[in-house]
Amino acid sequence: MYIAKLLFCAILTAILAAAATAQTLPSPPLSVLDSRPWEIGPLVQGGFGTSDRSSFHFLSGGMHLGKVLTPPAGPSLLRGQFEYGVEVDPYWQAFTPAPHMATASYVLDGRTYTEVVQIGGGTFSGVSITPIILRWRLRSGSPHRAVPWIQGAGGVVWTNHKFPPDVEVPKGTPGGTSVFNFTPQFGVGFDYFVRRRRSVFFAANAVHISSASLGDRNPGVNASVQFQLGYTWWK
Repeated sequence: MYIAKLLFCAILTAILAAAATAQTLPSPPLSVLDSRPWEIGPLVQGGFGTSDRSSFHFLSGGMHLGKVLTPPAGPSLLRGQFEYGVEVDPYWQAFTPAPHMATASYVLDGRTYTEVVQIGGGTFSGVSITPIILRWRLRSGSPHRAVPWIQGAGGVVWTNHKFPPDVEVPKGTPGGTSVFNFTPQFGVGFDYFVRRRRSVFFAANAVHISSASLGDRNPGVNASVQFQLGYTWWK
């Protein structure tokens, strides 16, 4: 948590400093995108689960790398450019309720039984990799500095303990969830150019976390809402 706070403060300080020294751009940022550039920069992401996972909270930090691949194309308001990206978060944390006892129900031979069981929990640390980010940068009507986009993405996260927490099983006994989970997601965001080749970005993502039944159970996190803040250099 302390490392994440330092990372967040460093990125936020850089963003505020860049915004404070924002220049009158010699040409619109769209001219940078016309050269089909690379983009790279740090980011922080945080958010919360929804529904039965509303007590879950997430925090991560890492790097984004992207490449604008196409010239502007498409009709009217959907006119834009396609970009492929990758994100690596060497710092990934999920904060869940502490381990506790709970009543669980199960069906055996047509009859329903209940039992008080131990449910895992606590803080889970890991590494997240999102190797597929398909982003469409909207070009029609973009303001001088702001360039909005929409995206779909998919990745995987490894955690030091099986996630999400579920009924604990004896060590060495098959069962529970998995240390590997997949993270399909959809998001919207925008870049705000503070200089011709530098921008800050903000994004909101709906992230699903599921093991795809790699474990005996797959309770997953059906939906989490996570927000990104980052800084980008365009090359």
